[in-house]
Amino acid sequence: MSTRSMPIESSSHRSYFYVGGHYVDNGEAQHVMTGQIGRSSYHPSSGSTIIYPAELAEKRWTACQDFDLWSQAALHKQWPGSGRVGDPVFDAYYASLVPSLSDYAAEQALMVKSGACLLQKIGPAILVAHSQGGTHGWLWADACPELVKAVVAIEPSGPPFQSTIVKGSKVKPFGITDIPLTYDPPVSVVSDDEDPLQTETHETADGTTYILQQEPAWKLVNLLNIPVLLETGEASSHAPYDDFIVQFLRQAGVKVEHLKLAEEGIHGNGHLQFLEKNNLEVINLLEKWIAKVS
Repeated sequence: MSTRSMPIESSSHRSYFYVGGHYVDNGEAQHVMTGQIGRSSYHPSSGSTIIYPAELAEKRWTACQDFDLWSQAALHKQWPGSGRVGDPVFDAYYASLVPSLSDYAAEQALMVKSGACLLQKIGPAILVAHSQGGTHGWLWADACPELVKAVVAIEPSGPPFQSTIVKGSKVKPFGITDIPLTYDPPVSVVSDDEDPLQTETHETADGTTYILQQEPAWKLVNLLNIPVLLETGEASSHAPYDDFIVQFLRQAGVKVEHLKLAEEGIHGNGHLQFLEKNNLEVINLLEKWIAKVS
């Protein structure tokens, strides 16, 4: 059994959307699940799994202010607690984590099937995706462009053609995904000897390197008419590189707005904004954009 306990004014984004901003309880928002059931089950034929260690969660998500991994990390102040092992909020959060497939391409292939089936069942939708799930937002929109009215990408997996967590020789070979997206001209299936897209490396003034397509860039034709909002927290591990994802999307013809919370007066957020103290302030800002494009 795992529980999440948080003051009602900081209830999760999932609860907020579920009840339209109106809460029925007046104390603690709780989610309780019976051990080993209640979520999508794992089958060994799907491949091996990984779970991120607590030390990685502390460094990158919940207590990044205590480490010097990127310059913006020192600004982190919204996590409700110390963000370290032994703090009750961190321990409740970490207890809720479940393993994921270590093969990102296999995981994405499963998710694009599931997403397409869901959209065909429920009809047109606006997708709100975060982090690793951000990859699924691109894939679902690509698979069912007629059913996706907009995408809100909260710090989606990046940067293009790279991973800050999992290293490998073929990381996001399709730019923002590990499995094919619909490009014009069409891309070939990736092989060990040839990349599907022609790329070039760029360097910022501070020496950071990032990868984009070579020009003329191939276009993500199924995403061209879908409005996209990409949102970034001030202190997040994504703060150094979400600009590169935006550049990649624009290069591929996607109409994307980049919402930086600090520029809207919302400060101190890390990567797990939906669990942080000011999460409703964040979601209210996102909801304004959703209303605008609806």
